[in-house]
Amino acid sequence: MPRSQTALRAETPPRQKSAPEAPSGRVPRPSLVEHAYEAIRRRILDNVYPPGFQALEGELAWELGISRTPVREALIRLEREGLVKVIPRHGMRVLPISPADMKEIYEILTALESMAAELVVRRRPKEEELQPLVKASRDMEKSLKSDDLDAWAEADERFHRHLIELSGNRLLIQAVLNFWDRAHRARMVALRLRPKPVNSTKEHMAMVEMIRKGDAKGAVEVNRAHRERASRELLAIFERYRFLQL
Repeated sequence: MPRSQTALRAETPPRQKSAPEAPSGRVPRPSLVEHAYEAIRRRILDNVYPPGFQALEGELAWELGISRTPVREALIRLEREGLVKVIPRHGMRVLPISPADMKEIYEILTALESMAAELVVRRRPKEEELQPLVKASRDMEKSLKSDDLDAWAEADERFHRHLIELSGNRLLIQAVLNFWDRAHRARMVALRLRPKPVNSTKEHMAMVEMIRKGDAKGAVEVNRAHRERASRELLAIFERYRFLQL
């Protein structure tokens, strides 16, 4: 069921029994802070908590089954990342997705993935190493036929993740993943607002063929065109649906 963008629940959350509030001045256990941070962050990135969503600390603690102290620490971290605004005595509000940020992130991802595609060609991967790319592309095609956009998005990300990992460059992989979550959030918001993504499968398979042929320049060109098209579509949606920027 869709969640309210103003609050999780109107009633006062029940008192926690299994996770009592940490005494004043005591730092909460890192594991609980990390749990709260990862859980809230994932909900934001998956658009379960969409832009403008608000919730009290107590409501979030009730939902996660922990006390308010680790939730508070987690929200401070998320505020530093630019995902939420902590509002004293009013919990937090999920911040909008910035079109300017997304433009810059896609420019970075385009450059890094293009480099990854070139490195993959240089490695001359075996056919079995390319099969996850082929399978992901086929899964995307099947998902479109059944109008399962969530499955399509999962297969699409699987393709790009495997492509990056095939580069064999550890630091490049880390750099891409640093920006991937932010792009994921924008893509999930726009998933049902964009035209049906029929071109992506063809572009993915074209990239696989370039890798098979050992055509580094061709692989880079296909990847760059693919990413730039996706960026244009995404930014056009943000321009059309101004509510994402409120």
